[in-house]
Amino acid sequence: MPAIIELRNATRVYHKGETVIHPLDDLTLTIEAGDFVALMGPSGSGKTTLLNMLGGLDTPTSGDVLVCGQNLAELSPRQLARWRSGHVAYVFQAYNLLPVLTAYQNVELPLTLLPLSRAERRRHVETALKIVGLEDRMSHRPDELSGGQEQRVAIARALACDPQLLLADEPTGDLDAHSAQEVMDLLVALNKEYGKTVIVVTHDPKVAKMARRQLHLEKGVLTKDFANGG
Repeated sequence: MPAIIELRNATRVYHKGETVIHPLDDLTLTIEAGDFVALMGPSGSGKTTLLNMLGGLDTPTSGDVLVCGQNLAELSPRQLARWRSGHVAYVFQAYNLLPVLTAYQNVELPLTLLPLSRAERRRHVETALKIVGLEDRMSHRPDELSGGQEQRVAIARALACDPQLLLADEPTGDLDAHSAQEVMDLLVALNKEYGKTVIVVTHDPKVAKMARRQLHLEKGVLTKDFANGG
């Protein structure tokens, strides 16, 4: 499989007063299209910085970050926003659903920024909600859904734009064990059945074991990289 992600000596530096912080330090990494990767490490290890860099929400201080064939370090903020809309989607620990909107309207919201007709938007929304098993809940507002259902709506919202890359930051962190398993089963199905490349930041070893590959960061450095079951 071709690489969907290539990091070449990617470094991110922040300055806090006179202190220099390196969330990522000279990181070189390749992830193939269609892979399912769990990203682990203690707090402050650089996981979220890496995820944000892969999604074009942050840029390297030095080095290259190539995602879907594009060197993100070469794009302006406006170009990055346009690139994200066509290639990458996020799922967060907090579902970030608008409480006054129905499940259908929450999923439709990002599509209103794209040049789609109303009928095309409806087709995208209904397909996404069907994939996550919530086609019978599309008229329900978030307060009428369980936490697991809210996260599945958030995943449907991410899928509606048909991204190549799905980035999930602690997607099961606020869920009970049963709902967490349902969400992870869904992410596994999206990877296996729909070919989505999935990267999940997690502290949960059970979640990490459901991925194909585990990456472990320590102080911005990749310390472990291994395939599950291999």
